[in-house]
Amino acid sequence: MPIKNPLAEVFGFPIDNLGDNASRYRKNKLCPYNNKVPSCTKDKANDPLGVCSVFDKGNVAITCPIRFRQDWLIAEDAASFFFPPNSMWTSLTEIRLNDSNGQSAGNIDIVLVSYDNHGKLLDFGSLEIQGVYISGNVRKPFEQYIKDPTKNVSLDWSNEKNYPRPDYLSSSRKRLAPQLIYKGGILKHWNKKMAVALDNSFFQTLPKLPETNEKDADIAWFIYDLVHNQNKNIFELQKIKVIYTNFKDALNKITMPLPGKIGDFITILQDKLDEKLEDNPPENHTLNDILNA
Repeated sequence: MPIKNPLAEVFGFPIDNLGDNASRYRKNKLCPYNNKVPSCTKDKANDPLGVCSVFDKGNVAITCPIRFRQDWLIAEDAASFFFPPNSMWTSLTEIRLNDSNGQSAGNIDIVLVSYDNHGKLLDFGSLEIQGVYISGNVRKPFEQYIKDPTKNVSLDWSNEKNYPRPDYLSSSRKRLAPQLIYKGGILKHWNKKMAVALDNSFFQTLPKLPETNEKDADIAWFIYDLVHNQNKNIFELQKIKVIYTNFKDALNKITMPLPGKIGDFITILQDKLDEKLEDNPPENHTLNDILNA
């Protein structure tokens, strides 16, 4: 059974946090997680969809990629993979990546760059952030909640059509896999490392990735969870684990589906064929029938 109210966080705070700070963020549609501007800009800048995360079978799934920027933990973690200890580094956001024809392969969410005492760039690495797509409609319960958070904190949305749920399959096939193929392929060709930040609920739906050691890895997968701080009534981003992989091994595992049994597929085809023949019996003619007609 789904949780009655699917919303976990709205404008940075749990929906049952009705304190002054949480109310101020909701009233002014602010983002506390280092967005490019103070306001939330998710979906529409003038009418933002301020849902940071949703409930998923007792867990919390991060739906907004900006949510991962809490305290810039992801940048610190990625820098530890890219650069030697004590390196000077900073982050650059939304950097366009072109192929050899000058065509865009997409924007890199965050590029971390290391530099020397004179500001000369020494090295760089790519940090991709993977939020989770939603199936169903999350804007409707959000709009209902935000009308009156105090009244609607216990909003029962469980019987509404298009109840919103994380769509992990689409998240991996439509976003994660293309990111690895296009942007990851270019970075691999340049011998540059890549870090991927995603939440634990999403990671658990991926096939088991062949691991290697940190020194030989092309990609570091940083897995996070939102852990509830009861005293402050906020969710805090915490790193759960790190998985190190080679580029080709990870790409093959994610993009190549595990085949089912052909017999099961043949059974489906036979059932469909039987249905069609029952509804529309075919007229079978022999070659002699056609020639002698």
